[in-house]
Amino acid sequence: MGFDLKREECAGLLGFSIHRTDPEGIDARFLEGMKTFRETDPGFPSGATYPSDKQPFQSFQWADYSAEPGKTYIYTITALKGSPRDLTEFKSVSIKVTTESPASGNHDVYFNRGVAASQEYVRRFGDRRPEDVQNEQAFIWLSRGLYEAMTAFVEDCLPGKHQLRISAYELNYEPFLMVLREAANRGVDIRIIFDARKSQPQKSNREAIAAVDAQRPDLQIKIGDLCSERKTNPSYISHNKFMVKIEDGTATSVWTGGANFSDGGIFGHSNVAHVVEEPAVADLYLKYWQAMKDGDPGASELAPIVDQLTPLPSLPPPGGTSAIFSPRKGLGALSWYADLAKAAKEGLFMTFAFGINDVFKDVYRTAKAPFRLALLEAATRPLKKGSQELKDEEEAIQKLRNMPENTFAIGSLIATNKIDGWVKERLSGLNGNIDYIHNKFMLVNPLSDNPIVIAGSANFSDASTKQNDENMVVVVGNTRVADIYLGEFMRLYSHHAFRESLAWRKADDPPKPLRVDDWWTTYFGNTPQSARRRFFARSKQV
Repeated sequence: MGFDLKREECAGLLGFSIHRTDPEGIDARFLEGMKTFRETDPGFPSGATYPSDKQPFQSFQWADYSAEPGKTYIYTITALKGSPRDLTEFKSVSIKVTTESPASGNHDVYFNRGVAASQEYVRRFGDRRPEDVQNEQAFIWLSRGLYEAMTAFVEDCLPGKHQLRISAYELNYEPFLMVLREAANRGVDIRIIFDARKSQPQKSNREAIAAVDAQRPDLQIKIGDLCSERKTNPSYISHNKFMVKIEDGTATSVWTGGANFSDGGIFGHSNVAHVVEEPAVADLYLKYWQAMKDGDPGASELAPIVDQLTPLPSLPPPGGTSAIFSPRKGLGALSWYADLAKAAKEGLFMTFAFGINDVFKDVYRTAKAPFRLALLEAATRPLKKGSQELKDEEEAIQKLRNMPENTFAIGSLIATNKIDGWVKERLSGLNGNIDYIHNKFMLVNPLSDNPIVIAGSANFSDASTKQNDENMVVVVGNTRVADIYLGEFMRLYSHHAFRESLAWRKADDPPKPLRVDDWWTTYFGNTPQSARRRFFARSKQV
């Protein structure tokens, strides 16, 4: 939610309260935060939250991540003035919101929780690893419906009616492998390609497949019987994570996105699974799968097939859903993404799991959009500590961060119990190279009537364009899909931006309470906060 006040009306503003109810008035409460005024701090234990009518939000943008999918809510946002002990209502507005369900229409979008290192995880499960929590409850919470949808995509297949064609980079979550094996033994025709061009994670792929095949002697068909290995070009990777569903001989839908078929991909770092129920798109993925399987082609052999199968769309791209596959003959696809990003008029949002490619550094330096956000796993790609290359990269990123149009957040967690009542967090322990941000997507003008969403397996890099097996979907004009992606981007962005800010705090620094000065002034003028207010409140007031 974005809200606004005329600048001249902000004198004495102490913040905003947000009240939520449903149309029947049954579920009514104020949204809560964790900060308090010094003089009205009740002194609750670390991790406590406080209703916003008593301890208001000092921001012009807020979100309710406790809202449930597919429900209608009424939110009342009230500007509060007066004093901390005697808050008075100044102005108020109410809006009705119906949240999106992950599965609806011809696009289903599932984001995992992606934040085991969170206050909510600690509240629910304490300092325990997910595997130490009884009845799989931590895994269920971390999955947030993604794994349930993944298994349903397979289990809904009927023998003699459906076939599955799968391309996987990491295929080592044993419970899911067993789901595939059981489906195959029910008579579902399943064929799998998995990456075998490097020792890791492919060694664990093979080990997991062997482990599952050693179980259940009553199941005659083994996963190993269904698999083909991608071995050509050992320096590259077959990075896809998709399943094509075929019904009565026709490709009808495709499960894709950035979530590997692994415990880390499903339950660990942030990921999305995107199901496209459009036969034309599913058929492209089926043809792509067949091209990879036929003869295990190298990049030079596969690239001309891919270029012909998914030529780059025009700019601006046409409405509907397109696909872009890799490897390609050149870096044209990367330039196409960059040109699209530069043309954004209102807002640009991108995720980067392995640093920002030079092409996109130029985007964030020269793009037209007045509001440009980036969510990064780390400030740079992996580089040698202390090297000049690392120093140059860090300097380049910092220059971009200094521009008021750009706001970046870098993956982080709260590593201490000693700051402002926040409790110490821990990672899930399920991931290796990537702890936080594994998503790969771009949003262009997501609040407009013609938003663009690009999402899939590719990391917006040279290798993902010219060398690896990759896939992306381009969804144009679907406001529902854009709303889901934008809501999730801001959830992750806000989570990590705050935690990164704590890195500048010392454990013995005094708590930062809610302010009673003119805190709101930074939300006006040429500042990142002002750009955010204008974007989310759809305001022209600078």
